[in-house]
Amino acid sequence: MAIGAHAAWMLAQEARSLLNRIDRMQPFALIEPMVPAAALPPAAQAAIERHLTLGRRELRAMVRQFLAWLRGPAARRGSAADAQRRFTFVRLKFNAALTQFDLFIDVVTQRSEHGNGVWIAGLDAVSADALRLPGGYFDPPPLVCYLDRGPGAAIRRARTRLPGGGENPVAIIRVPRERMIGSSIASSLVHEVGHQGAALLDLVASLRPVLQALQQGGSGPPQVWQLWERWISEVVADFWSLARVGVVATLGLIGVLSLPRVFVFRLNTDDPHPVPWLRVKLSCALGRLLYPHPQWTRIERVWDAYYPLAGLALQERRLLEALTASLPAMAGLLANHRPRRLRGASLMEAMAVRQRQPAVLARLFRSWHAAPQRMYDGAPSLVLAVIGQARADGLLAPEDESVLLERLLSHWAMRATLESSAR
Repeated sequence: MAIGAHAAWMLAQEARSLLNRIDRMQPFALIEPMVPAAALPPAAQAAIERHLTLGRRELRAMVRQFLAWLRGPAARRGSAADAQRRFTFVRLKFNAALTQFDLFIDVVTQRSEHGNGVWIAGLDAVSADALRLPGGYFDPPPLVCYLDRGPGAAIRRARTRLPGGGENPVAIIRVPRERMIGSSIASSLVHEVGHQGAALLDLVASLRPVLQALQQGGSGPPQVWQLWERWISEVVADFWSLARVGVVATLGLIGVLSLPRVFVFRLNTDDPHPVPWLRVKLSCALGRLLYPHPQWTRIERVWDAYYPLAGLALQERRLLEALTASLPAMAGLLANHRPRRLRGASLMEAMAVRQRQPAVLARLFRSWHAAPQRMYDGAPSLVLAVIGQARADGLLAPEDESVLLERLLSHWAMRATLESSAR
């Protein structure tokens, strides 16, 4: 059956409505007011606008092609059902484009919020610094942050597929509002940065064969190494956080994972996250290896006191004890891993952990206490490591820490803005 004049007219009207709505999707730079210090990093702004502009251009072309088909001889030979199927496909692509627009909208609109906008820009600067490694092993993508509810952070990595198709031009990090503003924000933020860093270094793919070999090699129960293989993507992100900001990574982890006991000991084989109780224990084991210091034993004892193994079912307890026994080996495997992209360096060497030993951080804190301006000149991830160590040492009260971090985030946002303007 032919399409029919009325059916063709209705579809044409709908298609023209889509074109009108596409034209109303203006660049963020034209519709979002914000102070300059709160603005997106220029590379991120450009990448997002280029991506959305290309998407709008392709969408316009699809709608116009549909209208041309609808007016042409091919449509006259087709049916109303065929025309509706073609239009439905165009509309689905339009909805996918709106989904991508909404994906970036929180990143941009929150920059107009008083206070929050500038602090978020400061978190952008922290993220970029936490991803950067001294050896120049990869070309880092732009990273941008936004705030959302809930205790946990999350990342949509750059160069991954977006809803509806296309490659994400920037890494988008969701930061929990409840962590603003305290040093524990460093733990959540840099953990998510670690996911991006792990992808750039191909860490998960390079570690999996090592863990699979351990399953076959008789180095402890095979189930233990099977579980570590399942959890490895989250484990490497925790390693990255600890290597960049030190003890605050572990303390922040405790803040997130201090849940009712049933959740802390829950083993879900479909969850990429380790058992919460074990995850903190691994962080302490990594801390002992990367940053030898009595603080790790103190922290671990407190965690064990919060959540003793007593009362667990025998089978569950034996599995956790076997996993605990594997922690030194797992920590050593991570620290000494030499992926191809590090060109012979181990993870511990590439991340320059010697510069962030507790004694070094404590010495910097004393120096900066005497001359505060030096703190503002430091690299953001190093400054957060120093503040976190001072908090762990009882030298910085939570109230003072919050005020200091508010000033630092504002300073880093302003510094990034001035450097971009100068370039």
